Amino acid sequence: MLDCGMHMGYNDDRRFPDFSYITQNGRLTEFLDCIIISHFHLDHCGALPYMTEMVGYDGPIYMTHPTKAICPILLEDYRKITVDKKGETNFFTSQMIKDCMKKVVAVNLHQTVQVDDELEIKAYYAGHVLGAAMFFIKAGSESVVYTGDYNMTPDRHLGAAWIDKCRPDILITESTYATTIRDSKRCRERDFLKKVHETIENGGKVLIPVFALGRAQELCILLETFWERMNLKAPIYFSMGLTEKANHYYKLFITWTNQKIRKTFVQRNMFEFKHIKAFDRSYADNPGPMVVFATPGMLHAGQSLQIFKKWAGNEKNMVIVPGYCVQGTVGHKILNGTRKLEMEGRQTLEVKMQVEYMSFSAHADAKGIMELIRQAEPRNVLLVHGEAKKMAFLKQKIEQEFSISCHMPANGETVTLVTNPNIPVDISLGLLKREVSLGPLPDPKKPKVMHGTLIIKEGSLRLVSPEQALKELGLTEHHLRFTCSVTIQDSHKDQETLNRIYSHLKSILKDYSIQHLPDGSVMVESILIKISAPSEDQGTKVILVSWSYQDEELGSYLTTLLRKGLPQSTT
Repeated sequence: MLDCGMHMGYNDDRRFPDFSYITQNGRLTEFLDCIIISHFHLDHCGALPYMTEMVGYDGPIYMTHPTKAICPILLEDYRKITVDKKGETNFFTSQMIKDCMKKVVAVNLHQTVQVDDELEIKAYYAGHVLGAAMFFIKAGSESVVYTGDYNMTPDRHLGAAWIDKCRPDILITESTYATTIRDSKRCRERDFLKKVHETIENGGKVLIPVFALGRAQELCILLETFWERMNLKAPIYFSMGLTEKANHYYKLFITWTNQKIRKTFVQRNMFEFKHIKAFDRSYADNPGPMVVFATPGMLHAGQSLQIFKKWAGNEKNMVIVPGYCVQGTVGHKILNGTRKLEMEGRQTLEVKMQVEYMSFSAHADAKGIMELIRQAEPRNVLLVHGEAKKMAFLKQKIEQEFSISCHMPANGETVTLVTNPNIPVDISLGLLKREVSLGPLPDPKKPKVMHGTLIIKEGSLRLVSPEQALKELGLTEHHLRFTCSVTIQDSHKDQETLNRIYSHLKSILKDYSIQHLPDGSVMVESILIKISAPSEDQGTKVILVSWSYQDEELGSYLTTLLRKGLPQSTT
């Protein structure tokens, strides 16, 4: 099972996956060999404790080391918001998160992990967030690459995704930004800094809702360097708890970040910020300008939503949404121009603050997705994690450019693909030598057709010469002959007619061995020509032509020749 996420826009059953697709009743262990988690974002791992502890799964869960470290922190944080703050029931407990994490097996990049006799997996670097990985999965001769979320352009703290030419049967790729070709990063960063700076200069407050890890660090590094350069005094805050831990993990897993950070790490840690301080909820009411990073990123709950409610009424303030928002969240609504929001308890909130969307998303854009397909060279592509209209556009592009089939199934829809499995066959040396002696050496890049007998014994396949096969299996060879009757007009006696056929063929087929047998029949190589039982009509003769299958061409040629009839008189 690839990823086990939850939907941020729902509070009912729809927030978790519908496991009845796997089984209607009972535990999932016997139906799944393993679970693979690509990275720690909740839309990829948020339902994990629910699945393993509440529905029931005891098998292995594979993820990278950073994901294993950060995943439980985000799950616990989300549980607190849902259960402790909103008082929801039917949700996993802290203990369940701990028990779930005991089933996790951490993997390293490029390490081939043998899940069982048939299944092996291998992780590749995916950029996107700390610890994100794409997985290559092989079962028998068939293989899949699942990308999770990935980013094909390096950013301020992570490198770009990369995979080798593994030519899987199918590549399952995210398509969040299927129709976007993003402008240069520099321009976006400049716009972002300009908007933040202008709002601060006008005495306004800037709210940047982020998820604790990923974009948050990216934008912190950006603002930190800008504040330093411009010598600005307005405070920057980060909603506490998570981020302290987050930055701790960035230090711990420094090898997962990009080159530049690893280089500067020796002199100073990029994640120890001078201008960015921990946020206390009482600060939200402080007068004067400030910038606050608060979680979560889609304004659907938690601290970012609390601050948003406080600041929404003032047109001097600004909210900058730096990433994607799912339908149903406050973030999605305000980005689509909603200015009156219905909050809990029937209150309406009027939004007067400025709303800006700037994609600092760490997903691949259309160019990036095409680039990955070029790297991996899959035989088929399957698009997930995106919106139908945008997917349809990308699907068409992929099919046009790569001439491979591309699918975009809706939730719950099954796609069936035909694969061409390679079946290894041992070949006898004798047969190989014989094939080589028959003609020019084969081109190693092109497939060569071999003729032989296939012997399947105890699960192994061997190709040997027919003679060897007969000997090994103690069989005698059958000889197949084909016989064809040709009617010709000839008034001579039977024997005379055969003499005429013999002379006629001798004059035409100069290079063939032609014999006149004692019983009167004529033999050309292995082909036998004789006259059938005498017919009623003296002038019509039925001639039988019989050949073995090796001489089929010559046999057909002779029948065609005889059908044309014999020359009028042969002297």
